[in-house]
Amino acid sequence: MSAELSTSETTRAFRTARDLLVAYREDYETAYREFRWPEFERFNWARDWFDALAVEQPEVAALTIVEEDGAAETLTYAEMAERSRQVAGWLAANGVKQGDRVLIVLGNVVPLWEIMLACIRLGAVMIPATTLLTDTDLADRISRGDVRCVVTASSDVDRYTGIADHCIRVAVGSLLDGAHASADAAAGWLRYDETLDFEPDAVPEVDTAADDPMLLYFTSGTTSQPKLVEHTHVSYPIGHLSTMYWIGLQPGDIHLNVSSPGWAKHSWSNVFAPWNAGATVFLYNYSRFDAAKMLDVLATYGVTTFCAPPTVWRMLIQADLSAVEVAVRECISAGEPLNPEVIEQVRAAWDITIRDGFGQTETTAQIGNSPGQPVKPGSMGRPLPGYAIALIDPATDEIGDDGEICLELAPKPVALMRGYRDAPELTDEVMRGGFYHTGDVASRDEDGYITYVGRADDVFKASDYRISPFELESVLIEHPAVAEAAVVPSPDPVRLAVPKAYVVLAAGYEPSRELAGEILTYCREHLAAYKRIRRIEFAELPKTISGKIRRVELRASEAERTDQGEYSYDEADFRDT
Repeated sequence: MSAELSTSETTRAFRTARDLLVAYREDYETAYREFRWPEFERFNWARDWFDALAVEQPEVAALTIVEEDGAAETLTYAEMAERSRQVAGWLAANGVKQGDRVLIVLGNVVPLWEIMLACIRLGAVMIPATTLLTDTDLADRISRGDVRCVVTASSDVDRYTGIADHCIRVAVGSLLDGAHASADAAAGWLRYDETLDFEPDAVPEVDTAADDPMLLYFTSGTTSQPKLVEHTHVSYPIGHLSTMYWIGLQPGDIHLNVSSPGWAKHSWSNVFAPWNAGATVFLYNYSRFDAAKMLDVLATYGVTTFCAPPTVWRMLIQADLSAVEVAVRECISAGEPLNPEVIEQVRAAWDITIRDGFGQTETTAQIGNSPGQPVKPGSMGRPLPGYAIALIDPATDEIGDDGEICLELAPKPVALMRGYRDAPELTDEVMRGGFYHTGDVASRDEDGYITYVGRADDVFKASDYRISPFELESVLIEHPAVAEAAVVPSPDPVRLAVPKAYVVLAAGYEPSRELAGEILTYCREHLAAYKRIRRIEFAELPKTISGKIRRVELRASEAERTDQGEYSYDEADFRDT
């Protein structure tokens, strides 16, 4: 399409692609065959799409946030559009320009969404970050991200002294009201409340190219230092049409996604996918997860689509799901593969099948069980519209039904990142050979369904058999005493390595030799002999601040500790009992 496309023509082209996916929501074959990514030379999602929705459905709730005490705040599409224009004009008046990088460190508060839309309008580059970052992490983000502007809660401004003095600094909330903010730390900070008095018509009209950078995300760092993923004005806004399709979002839906700001999944399901659909983004803020309260919120507010990570689903099934009548139509899990046992319990209670999917910070949803399609136990589904998936053998580079999940680059999917910022060698490595390499291993069956095996770094050999940690963990989690588990190779003089499980116990269970023997016996009865878990240890699991298990730490410590004979229980301990 030419650069001369007017906003209305751009909007119509985007809508055509979106409407096709909505129309064929439960017709996977047609949606996959007919869908094409809309292509633009110029695109600005805030202006070309969100503003159009604000005109068409001004009274529809764009965002609703419910607090733990029951307090609620809602902004309609019209109100959100106006507020984001005010914020954009105010930021520009205070020196934020197109291309400037804006670090956003906020919880689930309304200004987070206002600022993200405002940055898109201005062509400023967002760097969302979690509030759980350490001071060292913040300094790293500001330095490596070449940050020009920082937006954070007023209670946290003292954390930026000495590391953000060169930045435009914006404090959300009343300065000096926070428990940790001092008068000295607050000096030089702009007050976000001033945006309320800014004239929204005085907003710079910024023309953003489709390939202009829009978003930078630091990865979670499960195996290495976090990488800086760069997305454009089309890769996430347009790319999340695939995520919208996977979730099954429709106009008018109320979508609750359990995710913390600062991680890509928050943008996936709390910004782009629901607003592509014209749905309501719904948030429930809580200090400590309570399954009963979450179920009450789902019922009270009529949530229709619900997405949560496996950890939340595991906690939810410990409550009585059938005791609450919910309006939920679609249940989604993402972040890590979900164990089949959890899926079965939710189906029994709600007659809804949790649908799994796969994607990365570097992409949108690539693979998924889409609405209305048969779900095969253990499978994460089929390639989503817009994606061509190849499974490549890491040793031979042959394409087959087992191997690393790779995306064909001819043509390159719109939803794929531009690359790793300031790391061309890393970008070249993952884009080699005409494919984007995800680093995840899977298998594909005769019906095209793809089953996750694990991270390429996590899959290991024992007695010359390839072992998928996830497959073994799925069996472990079926035992009532097991809340979470991680399987890693444990060095063995005969087999080279044997599977060892690190186990977190469910409430009401205590570590003991007897329990270890019971869990090992259960696994022996439910796994092929070559997959048997040979060792077990009760321990907390090391995780990234996004909640993903750092198996790389367990592998490293296991190799060191086993050399010293320091593991908790071995199957040999139970041969005479």
